[in-house]
Amino acid sequence: MNAERNIDVLGDEPPVNAGRRPFALLLLAFIVGLECLLLGGISVFLIIELVVEVPTSYASAIALLVIALIATAWLFALTLNTLRGAPWVRAGVVVWQLLQIAVAVGLLQGETARPDLAWALLAPSIVAIVLAFTRPVLAATARPA
Repeated sequence: MNAERNIDVLGDEPPVNAGRRPFALLLLAFIVGLECLLLGGISVFLIIELVVEVPTSYASAIALLVIALIATAWLFALTLNTLRGAPWVRAGVVVWQLLQIAVAVGLLQGETARPDLAWALLAPSIVAIVLAFTRPVLAATARPA
């Protein structure tokens, strides 16, 4: 029976329903993938700014760049594994969306509030959290028995 299973290069078993991905799972992967692309663009911008401009603190500028690159890589991994139906992605997606919600709430407050950016972060975060707990996504990312 084990000889019939296809094992990918990472050693993980393929999802049970790899042929049919529910629309909710695809939408969740699209949202996380879009967030990955946007954060990747921000990372490129930070690299350009680091080369072109003189930062007030090189240590802070490099630390921010490293954090942005790590977050981009994490979102890339989340996107791919969401499409694969990995069970652990729901937790990763929820954590990332909660972090975005925290940033959005901060953008809604204060003297330099940016409601436009806040809602641009808040809306997809709420949709992604709701999608992560829909029945089709739960079924597609459930561990095989």
